[in-house]
Amino acid sequence: MAGIIIQDGESLENALKRFKRKVQEEDIIKEIKKHSYYLKPGERRRAKEALARKRLRRKMRRTQGM
Repeated sequence: MAGIIIQDGESLENALKRFKRKVQEEDIIKEIKKHSYYLKPGERRRAKEALARKRLRRKMRRTQGM
């Protein structure tokens, strides 16, 4: 659970920026999106394989240009 302590004399905008940064560092948003809907095991596997193919294509493109 992300939380911050507001310092003396700190503006609300700065505190909000620090809070957003902390939430992003802890991957809270990613975790919420992951649990917001159910994926069947087969769908999860297909999505994982598609992501692996995408990473491989990107890697091949980068090495090909060198």
